[in-house]
Amino acid sequence: MKRAVTIQDISCFGKCSLTVALPIISAMGIETAVIPTAVLSTHTGGFSGYTFRDLTGDIPQIASHWEKLGLRFDAIYTGYLGSPAQVQIVSDFFDSFGREDNFIVVDPVMGDAGRLYAGFTDELVSGMRRLCAKADYVIPNMTEAAFLLDIPYEENTDEERARSMLRSLAELGCKRPVLTGVRRGSEHGAVAFDSVNNEFTSAFCQHVDRQMHGTGDIFASVFTGAVTLGKELGEALGLAVRFTSDCIMATLPHADEVWYGSCFELCLGELAEYLK
Repeated sequence: MKRAVTIQDISCFGKCSLTVALPIISAMGIETAVIPTAVLSTHTGGFSGYTFRDLTGDIPQIASHWEKLGLRFDAIYTGYLGSPAQVQIVSDFFDSFGREDNFIVVDPVMGDAGRLYAGFTDELVSGMRRLCAKADYVIPNMTEAAFLLDIPYEENTDEERARSMLRSLAELGCKRPVLTGVRRGSEHGAVAFDSVNNEFTSAFCQHVDRQMHGTGDIFASVFTGAVTLGKELGEALGLAVRFTSDCIMATLPHADEVWYGSCFELCLGELAEYLK
């Protein structure tokens, strides 16, 4: 079996971060280890009064134990990191567990709709920029890409501008950046750039004008799983866009009652079929 590790927070209720990544990557037939960076009673989108326990101090201890066990991973995938200290600790984890025959995926979760998430600072953005330089794949949305590149945010970015942004993201040090939230007429999707071969690839689906929590985590998790299984960049991109679209469409009939996340559970069977 292939083995991946994902490093991000876990919400006890809500569909994002580890509660999305663990079941999706596992459903793809990949042994999935986790390092929780924090434990929350619920995710922060739309809930109030949630509890929060910072696990920053536990991460180096987990990594140290794993090193003593000689654990090895085919993929290392990071999501939400809540502080510059966590970014540095994860950077050290990359140094310890990264190898020539595995790869690193960084989803630089920092913001949306042109704004950083609450509590995020310029220091964290700078740290995330350095972390992305160590990654084989980075998967920012438009907001995150704008902050990483220190350029103005534009809500409706077309494929031409996306390609320019991807070249700039590659100049940060990442070999294969992926940009989500790209628009093409009535379609919505993602564009990727393989800087090694100087090739672009894209995948689109019908745009749905409805905001849903966790879709970025769904996309990044499927993409990571697909690459772990040996899929080429274009195939991994297409699978991630298709499955994310499936989850959105499956959620629409339940959107008023499931406002805290996408109904990805209803689509896991389809994901397994796609992989066949």
